[in-house]
Amino acid sequence: MPQGEGMPPFSEADAAKVMHVCLPILGGTRIMGTDMLESMGHQLKIGNNTTINFEPDTKAETDRLFKALSAGGTDIMAPQDMFWGSYWGVCLDRFGIRWMFNCTNQS
Repeated sequence: MPQGEGMPPFSEADAAKVMHVCLPILGGTRIMGTDMLESMGHQLKIGNNTTINFEPDTKAETDRLFKALSAGGTDIMAPQDMFWGSYWGVCLDRFGIRWMFNCTNQS
């Protein structure tokens, strides 16, 4: 992963971790995962140990869903264009559920 502006460099241990993994299962459903990085301030605890992934069809739909689920939430990274080609964001909603938004259709 390229180092973003103002981001600390990855430790050797963090550089060896998984950024994204995807396991396709029945009916087009995919189970996705990622490692937590202590160097990025992540602390593994109940509430962030699972994330529900949405793959909306458009940026507008991504923004609508993100706005609804992040209202009153915390730990928010608003959707933005990422280097891997997706419009991506994440939030922890007001009930402690983590949501990830991953729009690959950039229309």
